[in-house]
Amino acid sequence: MSMVAVAPAVATPPAQRPAQRIVDATLRCIARWGVAKTTLDDVARDAGCSRATIYRLFPGGKDGLMDATARAEVERFFDGVAAAIADAASLEDVLVAGMTEAGRGVLRHQALQYLLTHEPEAILPRLAFAELDRVLAAAATFAAPHLGRFIPDPDGSRRAAEWVARLVVSYACTPTPGVDLTDEASVRTLVRTFVLPGLTN
Repeated sequence: MSMVAVAPAVATPPAQRPAQRIVDATLRCIARWGVAKTTLDDVARDAGCSRATIYRLFPGGKDGLMDATARAEVERFFDGVAAAIADAASLEDVLVAGMTEAGRGVLRHQALQYLLTHEPEAILPRLAFAELDRVLAAAATFAAPHLGRFIPDPDGSRRAAEWVARLVVSYACTPTPGVDLTDEASVRTLVRTFVLPGLTN
């Protein structure tokens, strides 16, 4: 399951469409028991639906549901970052807002953090070698147009986006004293000290 760099799960209103309700229920179950121990019965019970409904909406059984959940969370993650940086008025502000939102999306994601702690084999292979390259490429494709508002050169904005994405992955997976990706002031210090000089000099 490729659940990397995703946004926090939120409580699902009862009136929300069934597919989203099932996805959110899946995340709650993973946060409690992990992927290996979560069953379709667990998800159905949490979502208030039947197993048949899950099979109908998510062909492929448990694997299909987990893959769909990962895709939905990646989309929610990027939507959250896009909203956070929409009104940024400078390169510094777009970097700070984007990195902070991304950091919060990873470090405060209960299901993802459970997996990193108890089932790292479900996540870490996605953060190494060719798999990491694909993660960084997806992040760069998303972020480059936003950085392009302040870095006119398309190649430069894409390289900057990939570098920043690599920093977020690195600090999120290997916490460092003095750098808190969930704290805007800490991220601003990081950006001013190490990121901006590399982009503007």
